[in-house]
Formats: sequence, C-alpha cells, structure tokens
Amino acid sequence: MVHPLYYLVPVLGGYSLSSYYLLKNPHILHKRKKLSFHCRHISHRGGAGERIENTLEAFENAVSNHTDLLELDCHMTKDGQVVVSHDMNLLRQTGHDVNICDVTYEELPRYKESLEVTFFPGHFSSGKDRRIPRLEEVFQRFPNKPINVEIKEEDPELIKKVSELVRRYQRTDRTIWASMKDRIMRLVC
Repeated sequence: MVHPLYYLVPVLGGYSLSSYYLLKNPHILHKRKKLSFHCRHISHRGGAGERIENTLEAFENAVSNHTDLLELDCHMTKDGQVVVSHDMNLLRQTGHDVNICDVTYEELPRYKESLEVTFFPGHFSSGKDRRIPRLEEVFQRFPNKPINVEIKEEDPELIKKVSELVRRYQRTDRTIWASMKDRIMRLVC
C-alpha cells in the first residue's frame, strides 16, 4: 500500500507552484480594463492651488492647462440639487457654519474671496468665480473631460442622482466613482 504523502506532496507542491506563478502573472487570469482615456495629470478639487477650489473657474483653468482628469466631491442640497464641494459643512470655504444638506441651492453662500489651500498651509487661492456649481453644470461645460466623482456620505438619493446625471450626459466611460467607504462603493456599483 502506498503512503498518502506519496500523493499529497506532489498535489500541494503543484498547487503552491501554480499559485505562486499566477500571483506573479495576474494578467493570465485577469485582463486589464481598457479605459477610454489615459490619465497622467489629475486636478484635485479642480486645481485648488491655482483657483478657488471646485469652481467652474478652477475647472476651466485646469482644462486650459491640459489636465487629464478633474477630481471633485458631491453633496446634495435641501432641495435635491447635486453640488460640487469638498466639505459638507461650509465654514472653512465660506465662513458660514451651515451644512449643504440644510440649505437650498439658492441659499448656498459664496466662497471666501481668498481660500487657504488645505494641503499647502499658508498658500491661498483666489478667483473671480466664488459660486458653488451644480454637478450638472460641470458635466455640461466639460462633456468630454474625464471626471473623478467622490461621494463621502452614504446617501442613496445622492448616489442615484449622480448616477442619473452620468447616464443623462453619457459619461459612463469617462466618470470614475470614488469613496473612502467600501459600503458607499457597493451602492455605486
């Protein structure tokens, strides 16, 4: 009678070698997704270090400087408008301690004339445009520009509205969804 290790050792050895080979060569099992764009330069918050963050002026400036992708965050106003703003609470950006979800689009305060760049302390951005834009305006103004849309709060209605805008403006191949929270990404996908 043959000892069971006679069969077990080659099977485990073959499994281990196959696993190692596939780990080092993942393209054998998983084909790389082909993107409709190539991205080497991303304008975070629309180029927050050059213009007031997340304004149409900032996005225009980034595009004129040949950015490959615009990055922005979305929130929803009390009247259901999807707006572009990094923070839900507007104290840092406007000087008014209000949450976007507690005011209508028309009630949104304007950005400060000069806004400190959070990732570059002591550096301030300014610009003529101080209005918080709607996501729809950004999609209309930049129909062919890839955009990374970050969702920060777990709000199914916000996700639904952003998704509807992405489809309406035929941007599914040029829109990247992002979130720090896995639960939000599961709602998106």
